[in-house]
Order: sequence, then C-alpha cells, then structure tokens
Amino acid sequence: MSKQAAKVETLFLHEHGEDVRVVAQRDGGRLFRGVLELKETDAGPRPRRLRIEDGSGEQLRSPDQFVELARRATRIRISQQTGAIARERITEMLDGYQLSAKVVRTCRFCASAGRYSPITSETAIEADGESICPDCASQELDRQLAFDGSITGDARERLEELLLEVQDLDRITNLLSGQLDPDLTKFDEISATTDEVDPVPVDSLGLHPGIQQHLESRFDTLLPVQSLAVEHGATDGEDQLVVSATATGKTLVGEMAGLDRVLNGQGKMLFLVPLVALANQKYDDFQDRYGDMVDVSLRVGASRIADEGGRFDPGADIIVGTYEGIDHALRTGKDLGNVGTVVIDEVHTLGEDERGHRLDGLISRLKYYCEEAATDTQWIYLSATVGNPGQLAEKLRAKLIEFEERPVPIERHVTFADGREKIETEKKLVKRAFDTKSSKGYRGQTIIFTNSRRRCHQISRKLNYSSAPYHAGLDNRKRKRVERQFADQELAAVVTTAALAAGVDFPASQVIFDSLAMGIEWLTVQEFSQMLGRAGRPDYHDKGTVYVLVEPDCTYHNSMEMTEDEVAFKLLKGEMEPVVTRYDEGAAVEETLANVTVAGTAAKRLNDRMVGEVPTKHAVGKLLEYDFIDGLEPTPLGRAVTRHFLAPDESFQLLDGIRKGRDPYDIVAEMELRDEH
Repeated sequence: MSKQAAKVETLFLHEHGEDVRVVAQRDGGRLFRGVLELKETDAGPRPRRLRIEDGSGEQLRSPDQFVELARRATRIRISQQTGAIARERITEMLDGYQLSAKVVRTCRFCASAGRYSPITSETAIEADGESICPDCASQELDRQLAFDGSITGDARERLEELLLEVQDLDRITNLLSGQLDPDLTKFDEISATTDEVDPVPVDSLGLHPGIQQHLESRFDTLLPVQSLAVEHGATDGEDQLVVSATATGKTLVGEMAGLDRVLNGQGKMLFLVPLVALANQKYDDFQDRYGDMVDVSLRVGASRIADEGGRFDPGADIIVGTYEGIDHALRTGKDLGNVGTVVIDEVHTLGEDERGHRLDGLISRLKYYCEEAATDTQWIYLSATVGNPGQLAEKLRAKLIEFEERPVPIERHVTFADGREKIETEKKLVKRAFDTKSSKGYRGQTIIFTNSRRRCHQISRKLNYSSAPYHAGLDNRKRKRVERQFADQELAAVVTTAALAAGVDFPASQVIFDSLAMGIEWLTVQEFSQMLGRAGRPDYHDKGTVYVLVEPDCTYHNSMEMTEDEVAFKLLKGEMEPVVTRYDEGAAVEETLANVTVAGTAAKRLNDRMVGEVPTKHAVGKLLEYDFIDGLEPTPLGRAVTRHFLAPDESFQLLDGIRKGRDPYDIVAEMELRDEH
C-alpha cells in the first residue's frame, strides 16, 4: 500500500450510504477505488476498515493503511455533492489526523462510478436537477438518441454542440419532442450587411420622360444594386448579369432599361420567368405600374393551346412570358417583332437538371432570332443565388453586377419532429409569428415549403390561423386571390411547393421547411438558399426567421440515399453549387432539334454558344437515326416533337401507343405515371 500510496496525486472522498467512497487517481487515471467504513469514537469519527475493490471482489485493509494513504496523497478532495452531515463527519475524521481537504464540485455520475471528475460553472451540465460532467452528459444524450433510434451523424453532432453551449441536458432532449425554445433551436444568424455604394439620384438618370417621371414619383434615389447597375451601363445598353439577394431591388434594373428602350422606340421588352405563377404576377404588376404608358401582354405555356383569354399580343410593348411560352413561339416560327431588351429572371435555372438545358437553348435561339432581325438587343440576367457568378457572366457574355447585401438579418433554426409532429409545430410557429408585429407595424406571416400539392392542402387545413395552399395546380383566379389576401395580411400563412421559391412576391417574415425535398429529390444548396431568402423584407420586418423541421431517418422515396437529418446539416453548412448546364443524350437531342427547327444550317452555331457543352455531332446523328431531321431540316415528326417539347423517349412512347390504336387518354396517363416513378 505504501508504494502505491506514494504515487497518489488525488484522493477523492464521496458519500456512500453510511460509508465513504474512496478513489485514488494519478495523471487523470484511477489507481484504485474502495469504500471506507467509519466508526464513532470518543475522539470523533475514525476509520474502521478500508475495502479495496478488486475485480468482482474486495480486499480488506486496516484503517491505518487509509491514514498512510491520505498522508502521502498530494491533495485530498471531498465531493460537494456529499450531504452536509456526511461531509462534516469526513472533515472531522481528517482533522483528527491533521489532514486538510478541499470541497469541490464534482460529477455525481462519475463519483457513483468511482471516478473523480471536478466540474466548474463553465463545464457543469444540468441533468434532472443536478450537475454532471460533459462526458457523462454526452453519454446520457447518446442513450436517449439510441432509444429514439433515428438521429445520427450531423444531427447528433449538432445536439452535442448545443449540449455544451446551453449546459442543460433536459432542454436538449426536449428538442426531440418538438420543443421550440428559440435559444436552443437557433442554428445560426445571417447578419444584415450593406455594401458601401453611393446611391444614384433618380433625377440624374436622364431616361425617357415617361419612365423618368414615373420613377421620380416613387423614389428619390436608387437602391445600391440598382445604383451599381446604372453606373456600369444598365441604362446605356450594356448586357449584365445582376446577382443580389432577394428583396434588394434587382428587378427594377431590367424594368428601367427595358421601359426606356421601349419608349425611345428601340424595341420591345421581353421579361422571362420560369413559372406560370410568377409570369401572372409580373404581368399584373406591369399592367398596374406601366399600363398607362405601354401595352403589356402575357405568353405562358398555355398560350400553345389558347391565348389566355386574348392576353397574348405579339405586337405588345412588353411581353411577360415563361421560358417555355417564348420558346414555343420561336419553335413554331411566331414573329415577336423588334426585341430591344430581354430580361431573364431566375437565370440560375440554367443549373437545374430538368429545365436547365431548355433555358440554355431558349437563350441561344432568342439571340439568333434577334440577330436575324438585326436588332440591337440588350440582355439582362437576374438571380439571387449563383455559386459561380464570374464564370456564368463570362459564358453569357455579360458584365457581372454582384451585390452582397442582406437587407435584414435572418435567423436559421433547426428542430426535430416526425411527419405528424411537424404540423403541430407549424401551428405553433405560424401563431407565434402572426401574433407578433414588427416595428414597421406588420404582423408576421409565414411561407411553408413542402414536397407535394397534397401535403400543401393537408397542412393548410390543419393550421389554426387563416392559411391557403398555393401551387401550380391552382388556376390563376385562385392564385391571385391568395396573393391579394396575403398582401392584405388576411392570411397568416401560405403552404406551397417550389412555385414560390422562384420569387413570387409574398412579403413573409418567416419561412418553414416542412420538407427538404421537392417531389422525390432533395433540395440543392442553391434551391435551399433561394427559398430561405424569402424570409424578411426590409420595408416590413425587423428580421427574417427560418425553421427547418427535420424528421430523423426520413426519406421520401427509396431512391434517396441520404436521410433528412443528414441533408439538413449539409444544406445549412453547404456552399452554393456552381450554375452548370449539363447535357445527357436526351437533352442534347432535344435542344439540337429545336435549334435545327429555328435556325436550320446555323444550328451548330447555336449549339456552340450555349452555356453547357452540347455534343452536336452525336446529337445530329441521333436526330437522323430517329427520323427527326432530313439533312438539316426537321421532318414533320421532328416538328411535332419539338413543338410539344418532347424528349426522344417520350415521343417514341407516344408513337408506339398511336400505332397500336390505344386511347389517347390511356397513353397520356401512362406517360404521367412513368414521370411519377
């Protein structure tokens, strides 16, 4: 014992029933542990005997050996968690041998397990009314997560980080049951930032009197991104890629340039967007704002069948259109007249798997149309989220105008809930936001993003406050009603799919992600950033709030390799993906056929200047093989395929059904079902 005692650095004493737990440590490692029995004597408490734990048994030692051990220890510590009476007995016993000890705060779990683990106010973690060390707290959290059985990876790491930050195990485990303590759920904050840009006075613009007077009636100076664009030639015909956050005013850059050229007789403006809902809103905005000075028309996908109640006029001064609507006009040889300005909103769509190649092809075909018409056309591309702005500007042959302002701060929060609990959580969040007014006097309103139209309706029906679903399946009348009600603060929330991510103007203070999938695909960082950027508007709100509701171990389709908790932290920590247009064989064949239809022998030139790399030679070979072209002219079959935006495999499926005499509705239903799968 004396040899062992000589090496003891810390002798730790802790209450153990009527006895005292004894732990001897050196260099942070335990040498041994045991139990000291005390007896009452006329001189006070004294050691009766020492029981040293040895494997599954005990070794009995004399009380003198404990005294020798204590005298040779570098320091003696008594656990603060030891009861007052027991602590007094231990201290009195040590005093009898002229031994001094310091009372320290220790982890009870460690003490009970025979370990000395001192804790401080900086390291102590509260658990069920007592303090424990970080290691024991992490082990307790791991046990809770193992019992739950679903949270792994990044989600587990985030919870452990939070545990060390807030030092309260119970508060962390409450997160697993959907608790909404904002101090706990907060992941980070994107600060409000303002680049130093000298504002351009509106009265110095020197535009056509029509648009000049209109702007002067609305503003004294331009916003920073607008000022930057003007300083670099936006109103002098310069092609520009304008990249700036949502609600920084970049749309007005295109409007100023386009209206000025329209009113000066330099050609009409095309304002192009990816979605019908967004086109309808822009059309109405332009009618209200500029309808007294110019004619405004609408061209969307439905215009292929009907002219939207006569709203499409190819001779109008401003044509608001979807990409597909304008592309169809080009593919079918429509005359769009003299085009002076093309504004392409949401140009980051170039990077999307399904629609990217079609926008790429549209831009090339529209440039060809303008060249053939010998017009001096200005091109302005707009986006809030681009991972490679310099490279994209070079590909588009445009000057980059990049402005990294965030008008209001955005708090990002993460909490855990299963599918059923998510709606209950959304109820609380929507209510909390709507019951709160900003310093500008506006109630908080919420956009909830989910992954299906059916889920939109399901959530909307169950929210306590007034809400409405909003998606591409609603007709224009219903969408307009929802937009008006939200603008008038009659709705606490809208529940939507991807339709709103592309920029439909809902001034929401809060964005909730009910799902991190769109359909059966996980969101990209770019899509996620675009959607969360809808939270917080400088004229309405003091800050934006984003809640990511994570269902651990969840996938929405068996093709998904990651789970929602893994995806959540990938998106929150991820860097913006570069906008790159990729071509598989089907996309290359489709765009090359459209270019042949529009440009004939000049199709290769159109392919060569597209943002993505198109394997032209291979695509032409396939077009000949499929009988879509004859030489460099489309066949009747090729014209039908490109008129209806069919991929090659879709056209073959249609042809097969027609040749077999199948009912047209059955053919279409089968194609829709295949798309679902």
